[in-house]
Amino acid sequence: MRASELGEMSTFLAVAKHRSFRKAATERGVASSAVSHAIRSLEERIGVRLLQRTTRSVALTDAGERFLAELAPAFDQIARAQESLNTFRETPFGTVRINLPTSIAPFLLRDVMVSLIDENPGLNLDIVATDRLVDIVEEGFDAGIRFGEVLSQDMVAVRIGPVQRLVVVGSPAYLRTKAPLEHPRDLARHVGIRYRFPSGKMFNWRFERDGEAIEVAVDGPITLDDQELMVEAAAKGGGLAYVWEDRARHRLDDGTLAICLGDWSPVKGDLFLYYPSRRHLSGGLRVLIDRLRA
Repeated sequence: MRASELGEMSTFLAVAKHRSFRKAATERGVASSAVSHAIRSLEERIGVRLLQRTTRSVALTDAGERFLAELAPAFDQIARAQESLNTFRETPFGTVRINLPTSIAPFLLRDVMVSLIDENPGLNLDIVATDRLVDIVEEGFDAGIRFGEVLSQDMVAVRIGPVQRLVVVGSPAYLRTKAPLEHPRDLARHVGIRYRFPSGKMFNWRFERDGEAIEVAVDGPITLDDQELMVEAAAKGGGLAYVWEDRARHRLDDGTLAICLGDWSPVKGDLFLYYPSRRHLSGGLRVLIDRLRA
């Protein structure tokens, strides 16, 4: 069997998994037109239509369903055979595709990515940072990173990070002109820099102290979907921001931001890297986990 034929079948598997030419192209790192060409070539070569596609959807034909059922296990076996060779290599190789929240990606990965690649020349990292909830199996990721309370039970979870804290931060200049902040209800007299999730839902600020829990919907003229921008807007005096403490660390250290309501700041659970329990742990994923745990 020629390499081009294997490539066409691998492309078919990606389209069948995502039910989308665009998502399959993203997973394979090629243009959508290349995916269309591969599927068309495969169908012409075998003389059977495998996919029904419209401008809005992609579905498997009966022949496509049967082909998928036979083909997927064979490719899984090929992947396992390749991964079994990791024990004979000095360094891991291949691509590790990871999904994690945008809000924690910089301080979690900034000291890991380049050194990991330098030490493992055959390794590639494909990192997608988004605060959108992602099904890592459906979207073709090897693993994801989230806080423990949102993990499903069919995942293997490995603790990789310490407890994180969400804090309210504001610039000294802003705080000098506003009413003192002693309780979360005082936020009603302040300007908040709001955060919007990719779903469109606004993120309310949550506080806890001595068994008392409070959730506040802040108001303000600035709404963002990126914590780095929130930190910078707060540093410029645009209002108060509610962000991960590590995300604002550089501004806290240089004095351009200060923490407010620190004794009310809630603590999130530990960070976990998770992957499907049925998936073989590749050498590349293993070395990434080891580095993040360290």
